[in-house]
Amino acid sequence: MKIENQVTLEFPSRSANEGFARTAAACFAAQLDPTLEEINDIKTAISEAVTNAIVHAYPDTLGRIVLKLRLKEGRLLEISVKDWGVGIADVAQARTPLFTTGSEDRSGMGFTIMESFMDTVKVRSVPGRGTTVTMVRKIACRADP
Repeated sequence: MKIENQVTLEFPSRSANEGFARTAAACFAAQLDPTLEEINDIKTAISEAVTNAIVHAYPDTLGRIVLKLRLKEGRLLEISVKDWGVGIADVAQARTPLFTTGSEDRSGMGFTIMESFMDTVKVRSVPGRGTTVTMVRKIACRADP
């Protein structure tokens, strides 16, 4: 599928950068004239993916996170969040609602939330080498007023 526009951002796994990632994605997606609901859904999914990388991929250290945003033909927004952290030993288990490897204050709902706000969510992970979460959302074409 043809890529119409793209941007790649790299930042350290600091919690302050979660807000940066949300805002950057919303600004990039604005090219498709999404509704406020679509923007909020995208921002929520990005928050979950980036927070997972910050909290779970690099629990005791700072690491790299790369956010790739692509606009593809057919009004598709593709988002990938990649880290080089500890990885996920069992992706199916990690995607189970309420499962978490974090502290007791973590809800274990990150992947479930991503799945509810995006059309597709794919997770690739290798223990000790990192994780890539790729999400796609089709942005509806609004009729002219």
